[in-house]
Amino acid sequence: MSTEGRTWGGRFEGAMHDLTRDYTAGMDRDLWEFDIAGSIAHARMLGRQGIIPPADADAIVRGLERVRERFRRGEVAWRPELEDIHTHVEVLLREEIGEPAGRLHTARSRNDQVALVNRMAVRAFCDDARAALRDLIAVICDLAEQHAADPMPGYTHVQRAQPITLGHHLLAYGEMLLRDRDRFTDCRRRTNVMPLGSGALAGAPYPLDREMVARELGFDTISRNSIDATADRDFVAEFCFACATTQVHLSRLSEEIVLWASSEYGYVRLPDAFATGSSIMPQKKNADVAELARGRAGRLIGELTGILATLKGLPLAYNRDLQEDKTYYLAAGRTLIPTVQIFAAMLPALEFDLPRMREAAGQGYSLATDIADYLVKKGMPFREAHAVVGRLVREAESRRCELNELPFELYRSASSLFEPDVLDITVDAALAARDIPGGTAPARVREAARELRDLLS
Repeated sequence: MSTEGRTWGGRFEGAMHDLTRDYTAGMDRDLWEFDIAGSIAHARMLGRQGIIPPADADAIVRGLERVRERFRRGEVAWRPELEDIHTHVEVLLREEIGEPAGRLHTARSRNDQVALVNRMAVRAFCDDARAALRDLIAVICDLAEQHAADPMPGYTHVQRAQPITLGHHLLAYGEMLLRDRDRFTDCRRRTNVMPLGSGALAGAPYPLDREMVARELGFDTISRNSIDATADRDFVAEFCFACATTQVHLSRLSEEIVLWASSEYGYVRLPDAFATGSSIMPQKKNADVAELARGRAGRLIGELTGILATLKGLPLAYNRDLQEDKTYYLAAGRTLIPTVQIFAAMLPALEFDLPRMREAAGQGYSLATDIADYLVKKGMPFREAHAVVGRLVREAESRRCELNELPFELYRSASSLFEPDVLDITVDAALAARDIPGGTAPARVREAARELRDLLS
């Protein structure tokens, strides 16, 4: 391989081995939009500052716009010998305008150019993630309001614990996802720092107007330290963390959908549009969307681990190890965002078996805590009430019945504080009793859904 097409070939006389070419090739071919936008802003600034002739700057901008159109029309073939997307753009620009293309890289290093493109790409992913999460949270708010009064069992340790409403349960995921959305907002803020002008690591000896470039590219501020600007990949790690955490939350929801769709639970029927079948068992309808989302959480945890492991031993400033950063954030964004989008489409299509959920909500002695609270309200210390009701549960277990099926005489013998109205404690009464902010009472669920929806704006 010759040195033609290299941006650094002057120092080298010998040919690069094809294996070296392939091994060191960039993984950024899809980032052309960001690279071209950054180059256009850089060229305009160079011309306005008189660093390069204004006529050359204008030619470069027009040429880059034509190159961008070639990419958009799918006319650009990837050439492995050109190393990365930056070289592709530069070579294509030279084809368009000739000699002035060589002035584009004035006052710019590949290091700060790469840092710029990375920040623009991660920033765009943050925007896409926030938009997708907004839509999913809105769907959850809709479902929560629809099912604000529909009972289901609440679980701890995968055992029935207390009655809750389906709306309350779904809003728990809404809260998780809102925190996730906030994490992407925070990540975007820290990402949105413009590194161009940092050079290889020491800055540039030209009268750059870095603020002008930052304004044109939508950055909030410019970097303060040129070494940190070229070596920093904290924003990549933070983005991968936000992606991994969000996918873990969706994995937890996926696990519940898988369980709820089983015949053992029977709480939900999967819509045909979001399920698959078996190649051998005709009766099967599998929750493959949920299972794949659950499985892909492992991939995103891996992307986070990968970028952290890459960074942990790097001295300042730039090292070629940092080329791997794109592998992590591209995979993270391209895995998470479609997952969020498909959940926003799938959740409204789930068919909940509300009668079965209501029946299950009252089983498994789930009203035991409410019966203990009954005694507390009549003056008994809670620990004593806990013991009294525990003995009643043991009696019900021996009779293989629910607590409300025990004769009232057993209640009375357990405590003189019991009155016949203890048998009136129902699932709906238990739900209504928890009428406090954050509680599962239907009115509070509707209130929480409204508040969550308001926070999206």
